[in-house]
Amino acid sequence: MAQPIEVIGGIDTRTDFHQAAVIDTVGRHLATEAFPTTPAGYRRLLEWLRSHGQVLVVGMEGTGSFGAELARYLHANQVSVIEVDRPDRRARRAAGKSDPVDAYAAATAVLSGRAKGTPKQRDGSVEAIRGLRVVRASAVKARTQTINQMKSLIITAPAAVREALRSLTTTELIRRLAASRPGADLTDPAAAVKLALKRLAKRYRHLSEEIADADADLHVLIARTAPGLLALPGVGTETAGQLLVTAGDNPDRLVSEASFAHLCAAAPVPASSGRTDRHRLNRGGDRQANRALHTIVLVRMRHDPRTRDYVARRTLEGLKTKDIFRCLKRFVAREVYHHVTSTFSSAPPTSPAT
Repeated sequence: MAQPIEVIGGIDTRTDFHQAAVIDTVGRHLATEAFPTTPAGYRRLLEWLRSHGQVLVVGMEGTGSFGAELARYLHANQVSVIEVDRPDRRARRAAGKSDPVDAYAAATAVLSGRAKGTPKQRDGSVEAIRGLRVVRASAVKARTQTINQMKSLIITAPAAVREALRSLTTTELIRRLAASRPGADLTDPAAAVKLALKRLAKRYRHLSEEIADADADLHVLIARTAPGLLALPGVGTETAGQLLVTAGDNPDRLVSEASFAHLCAAAPVPASSGRTDRHRLNRGGDRQANRALHTIVLVRMRHDPRTRDYVARRTLEGLKTKDIFRCLKRFVAREVYHHVTSTFSSAPPTSPAT
């Protein structure tokens, strides 16, 4: 009995359908077909792939967006998925652009070894954290817009309204406006402005409650997912959540703490020339994760005695502030890695900055 051939799949993901292609292990194009983005469509796609032979791996564009559910489905059915980046412009000009072409290109990228990144698995507690953080971030943004609108209205309000409110703190301003009685005559500009400010103050309070609820839910999830992470100096709910989301539900895809530092843009980048031997900050990687590390470093520089001692010592050695920040971010990334991954068995090393 003949053994089934081994094949590699490629998928170009879209909103309403996914274009799938299949090639053999020498790169020959075997077939291509489109499938709807429904549970039935996912089942048909996998059956179609397996009808051509033993599926070794599937290369897919958009595993974190349009292809998220399909990636989950394939993973649940023991099919390995590789994240494929979009081809560069030069390759697109040479090969053309269409959904079948992109699907074949995804499969070919896996076969050639150009694509070999393991995508995040979006099927665990970290995915739940990511969803709640989306809501929290939008509420924080809306609350900032609300207070900015309030202060803008106060600046242009009639003098009697402006003078009564301009010197108040944000907390006192919200309290006073939420309890105010603007009056019923909306043809009066002062009464209309007071009513607008009262409604904005109520919106600000509602958004603050929404943020507090999200923080409480996130704290429970983060403490359950990575118990030691919140105990680290300078790490709070927001920064811990972002670092967990960056690592994903399968942190074992990060082969070392150096790879996690590189992902967070905290790995040193050589910037030497001639007689100058130095490193600089990395401006690539996950910028939100880098911002989380930056926030942790700022908090430690203000409140952690050992970090303050480290900064003082490195400053006396002639190191610039931005270089000290780079070193501290690298230390924090190393420390965080051991709390967001599930593969280590020993206690994390103590860095000179903590």
